[in-house]
Amino acid sequence: MFHITQIAAVHLRALLEEKAATHDQGLRLAVERGGCAGMQYNMDIATRTDTDSVFGETGATVLIDAESHAFLDGSTLDYVDELTGSGFKIINPRAARSCGCGTSFEPEPEAAATH
Repeated sequence: MFHITQIAAVHLRALLEEKAATHDQGLRLAVERGGCAGMQYNMDIATRTDTDSVFGETGATVLIDAESHAFLDGSTLDYVDELTGSGFKIINPRAARSCGCGTSFEPEPEAAATH
């Protein structure tokens, strides 16, 4: 399961509209090796594939591939607007620790063991 807060959905809809995304496109959220904590999040606008898990509602969809889903299961996409910056934020209960930049994390041992 993957959750999207109401404020994140509002900003995601606006982003997808701004980028003229088609009905089969959404925000692709992926996990890749890298970053200062071992794994990093990658986000971009992409077209849905048959193997993607799709979360959200019409106009505010998040696409997650099967490999990344193991690291993101139970996570929440939020949107923050703070003095230090604004943007999408992943709240990931499967992260053992996160780095200060918020885009890199160390997975819990059980999530890392599956990859």
